[in-house]
Amino acid sequence: MLNINPETVLSALDNSTRFRSVLLLLEHGELCVCELTHVIGASQPNISRNLAQLREAGLVIDRREGQWIYYQITPDLPEWVIKMLQAVALGSEKTEPFQSDHKALAAMSGRPGAKRCA
Repeated sequence: MLNINPETVLSALDNSTRFRSVLLLLEHGELCVCELTHVIGASQPNISRNLAQLREAGLVIDRREGQWIYYQITPDLPEWVIKMLQAVALGSEKTEPFQSDHKALAAMSGRPGAKRCA
């Protein structure tokens, strides 16, 4: 289990792009950078930079598959972090931009697994 402190977690989430990314990853398990770019509407460098900050904070891990990089919540996060993220996800699931994020991801064509990512 990771040794991660509350200040690190809260600081990492103190940005809309990082916060939305974490909630999407919590809900969907693993997402490609291109999926997050599509849903959040930020540039690929912006999304990648924010994901790198989440990785440095210990909240996410990544893996490369061909030209795509996939992210997921770090599996061995302390229970208190998971519970906090789940509570925030539950509290925000019916608010914007989180409802739109889920709809945009569901409607995205060309998701990974197809020949090309959007």
